[in-house]
Amino acid sequence: MNIAVMTDSTSYIPEHLIDAHHIHIVPLSVVFGDDAYREGIDITTGEFYQKVKGSEELPKTSQPSIGMLTKKLEELAGDYDAVISVHLSSGISGTYQAIITAGEMVDGIDVYAYDSELSCMGQGFYVLEAAEQARAGQSPEAIVERLDAIKQTIRAYFMVDDLSHLQRGGRLNGAQALVGSVLQVKPILHFVDKQIVPFEKIRTRKKALNRIMNMLREDAAQGKALKVVFIHANNEAAAVELKETFEADYPEAETMISYFGPVIGTHLGEGALGVCWYTK
Repeated sequence: MNIAVMTDSTSYIPEHLIDAHHIHIVPLSVVFGDDAYREGIDITTGEFYQKVKGSEELPKTSQPSIGMLTKKLEELAGDYDAVISVHLSSGISGTYQAIITAGEMVDGIDVYAYDSELSCMGQGFYVLEAAEQARAGQSPEAIVERLDAIKQTIRAYFMVDDLSHLQRGGRLNGAQALVGSVLQVKPILHFVDKQIVPFEKIRTRKKALNRIMNMLREDAAQGKALKVVFIHANNEAAAVELKETFEADYPEAETMISYFGPVIGTHLGEGALGVCWYTK
C-alpha cells in the first residue's frame, strides 16, 4: 500500500525534513486587515513578526478551506492509496474536522485524520514518526497505533510574555489571562483535553523556564531515550541556550530547534518559548 503523510503548516517541521520524508503540507493563514497570507508560502516567520510590530491590531488566523483540502486529497489520490493526515489540536482549530469532512468527499484514497491534541513541532513529531513508519511498510492502522503510543509519553510546556494574545484569540479563558497580567506571573501553559490551560503560575520568566527544564531532566534522568525540541517565537538564541544546557548533561538525547510560526505566533506573541519531548 502506498501511503502519503500530510500535515498542516503549524507543525513547523524543518524544511530539510519535509523534503527528506516527502511530507505534504496544507497551509493555515494569518489575516492582516483584508489581506490573508498562507504561512510558509506568502509570508515567512521573520516577515510575520516584523509585520506584527508595525501593525496596530493583532492579525487573525484562518484554517484551510474544505475546497483546498479536497483539491489536495484529489491530487494525492492519483499516487497514493491512503493518507495519514496529522493536525493541530481540534480544541484550538477546526482543521482536523475539516480534513475529516474533505476525506468523505473524495473517492480513491483512504484518509486517516489524526488529532495531535497539541501543535507546533510536538505535532511534527507525530508526522515524522508516521513518515518513518510508512516508509517501513507499516499499514495505516499500525501507524495510527504507533502515534497513539507516542501520545502516552509526549509532554509539551510553554510560556508566553503576554497572555493577552491568547485571551484575545479565544485560546485562553479571559479570567485566567487577567489574573496572570495583574499578578505579573509567567504561567507555564500546556494542553489538557485539547485545550490550552495553565499548568503552574510562576513569578518570573527565569523560574518558569527552570521549572520546565527540571521536568525534562527528571524524565531524562530515568534513562529514557528522548526526542526533545526547543521552540521559540523569534528568539532563537534563547532556544539554543536551553538546548545546549540540556545537551551538556544528557548528550545521548536527540534534540532539535523549532519555532512558533505565524499562526501559532499570533496567539502566543513574540518571545514565547516551549519545550516538547517524548520517549522514543
